[in-house]
Amino acid sequence: MPVQTAPRSQSAVTRDYIAKQSPTSNIASLISHLPGVLAPSVDPAGVTNDHIMLRGLNETETGYVFEGVPIVDPMSYAPYTAMIVDSENIGRVQVTQGSSDLTSPLYNAVGGQIETSEITPAKQMGGYIAATGGTYGMNKEFLRLNSGEIGRTGVYGFASYSHTSYDNWRGPGGLTRHHVDARLFKEWGDNNSASISFGWTAQEQVNLVSPSLAKWEASGATGEYESSHYYPGNSSYYKLNQHNPDGLFITAPLKFNLGSGLTFHTTPYLISQHGPSIFGQNLPVTGGYFGTRSYGTLNVPYAVNGVVTTQRFDPWEQRASGLNSTLAWVHRNNTVSLSYWYAYNTHHEYAAYSPVDYAGNTPSNYESDSIHVFGGTQLRGYNYNFTQQVNTISLDDTLTLFGGRLLADAGIRAAMLTISGTNEVPGADPYRGGGSYFQPLPQIKLSYRLDRKNQIYINGTTAFRAPANVTSYVESFSPTSATPSSTPGVNLKPEYSISEEVGFRHTGLYNLSVALFNDNLTNHQLTSTTYLSGTNILVSQSINAGGETIRGVQAELGLKPWHHFSPYLSGQYLHATTDNNYDTGTDYLPTKGKIAPETPKFSGAVGLSYDNGHMFGNFYLNYVDKQYSTLMNDQAMHSYTVANATLGYRLERIGFAKSPQIMLNIVNIGDNHYLSSPTGDNPTAVARKGIFGTSVSGSEPTYNIGAPFSAYVSVSTGF
Repeated sequence: MPVQTAPRSQSAVTRDYIAKQSPTSNIASLISHLPGVLAPSVDPAGVTNDHIMLRGLNETETGYVFEGVPIVDPMSYAPYTAMIVDSENIGRVQVTQGSSDLTSPLYNAVGGQIETSEITPAKQMGGYIAATGGTYGMNKEFLRLNSGEIGRTGVYGFASYSHTSYDNWRGPGGLTRHHVDARLFKEWGDNNSASISFGWTAQEQVNLVSPSLAKWEASGATGEYESSHYYPGNSSYYKLNQHNPDGLFITAPLKFNLGSGLTFHTTPYLISQHGPSIFGQNLPVTGGYFGTRSYGTLNVPYAVNGVVTTQRFDPWEQRASGLNSTLAWVHRNNTVSLSYWYAYNTHHEYAAYSPVDYAGNTPSNYESDSIHVFGGTQLRGYNYNFTQQVNTISLDDTLTLFGGRLLADAGIRAAMLTISGTNEVPGADPYRGGGSYFQPLPQIKLSYRLDRKNQIYINGTTAFRAPANVTSYVESFSPTSATPSSTPGVNLKPEYSISEEVGFRHTGLYNLSVALFNDNLTNHQLTSTTYLSGTNILVSQSINAGGETIRGVQAELGLKPWHHFSPYLSGQYLHATTDNNYDTGTDYLPTKGKIAPETPKFSGAVGLSYDNGHMFGNFYLNYVDKQYSTLMNDQAMHSYTVANATLGYRLERIGFAKSPQIMLNIVNIGDNHYLSSPTGDNPTAVARKGIFGTSVSGSEPTYNIGAPFSAYVSVSTGF
């Protein structure tokens, strides 16, 4: 439990803790025991899932920053942390619950901020090598090489490569991931530095199916999964349902000491990601649609009983680039900073369809062999082209008084966001969509140190989030119907929050942090999900849940090592309610006063670590209370408890090997069978009458299944 001094709630995990977790862990799984954080697992290795809840708000309402750069999909706000960095190269992860920095390049951080830093290159030439193997055929190989000083330039660097693969723990298929990290770093003069970080990922993964509550209860621990054998009409065949993203990440943080108390930070960056995502789907040979226009009869092979099985190919492509800069001036006991962030993002995505032969094989060239209609036009379910521009400017002033015991910080950010795009399929209404948003976001924070060990603080912050996903602005179609599979949500407006917090900290033999918080949200945006009929394609749609009030208390307690043992406790009590009746467009559902989805009343973790320099280990147990998955509170997940453990031993230097070690990581020790999270939050699970008597259809939620017992053995050494 690292010492914190900022006038707001913050928790962190250090490099020492990260090094003792499974080498396949992503950022979400590394912070799962921190107060206010729910990070439900999906795969035992912890590679793929980035779903979190932070004080009852999900990952799309949380700002993710890596080395000064936002690392979320700029359209959907979904994080892809495993695409950015290997856990072996993470130096620290810090969570700010309920607020974000004014200088951070974020415009969706209603729930808080997660900031990750990369390790600094070693000053000596050498490296690190590790290999991991375990349950479900999981294996990871990792190699990092340190350059030491390059010539006499004062530049140090490292480059690493990793390969990870495993079999799905339920159903056929699995995951294969290749990843490269590299960094160059130089410091000079009085607090000047420059670095450049590079990351590249290529990943292939067979999708896991998310069952309904009824199907999970009927099938037990595994729920549904993709089919391992193909026959004509079997769109659930696993080779037809994959997510294969590639990504490239470059950032170059620069810091200059200009003298006279002036410092300048600037960080240019580029992130490029592309698919494809592919799914199986059956199309009617006659009577299907291109948008709202009937395509007549398809001229395709391999049709059986008037139906052709296809692979839907979605080669989405996204580029995000920007520049985030801060000029700060320190004069006596006052610090003033001026920040500006500009970002330009593009998103292109379409859905094309290729026939599958009688053996389940797909064409080698998706473009030339895809289905065409109307004399040569490629059949598409949607064809999105979007651009987004972000401008934020912030001014912050920090004043310290009484020898630094009192800190007062006040500032404001002005966020300006423009989104514009089209869906170029026949009948799309609207053909063009988008929005322009402007929001001033003030903050004020006060902190007072009672003495060297005790601190109290209070703050008031604001945040906003523009509607997420391209489907918030234009329709989406499927060739099986002229009716859109998703439409822009009813009354979608930017989400806005006002948050207040009062906290206390004690540092010393034990570190204690307690905070009481109150958040008020307007136009709270949720994502409703349902499977497209007859497919494993999960269709998402943003909905406006109205106002929400979130109140609670979080606490964290850690003891410094005592006889090499360090116990740890964290917990949160949460009371979150929906403040308005839900607007369906034709009526209202009586949701006012009901418990907000995915807001368990109690959650917490108990941990114990041991490290005597040679033998080390840790144990963590997480508890999560019952969670509703609908605004009407007519369906819920049960509470669950999961325990993980680590046991390892470090040796002395053996020849060229520096501190070789062996480590065992155990996930879900008791093999608890549980649902870990909903895939989305639907208005109602069953059909019912609205307040004014209009029939409102229901949509049964689907869920992620918690990862089962697994164990991994790692051997590693520096050299």
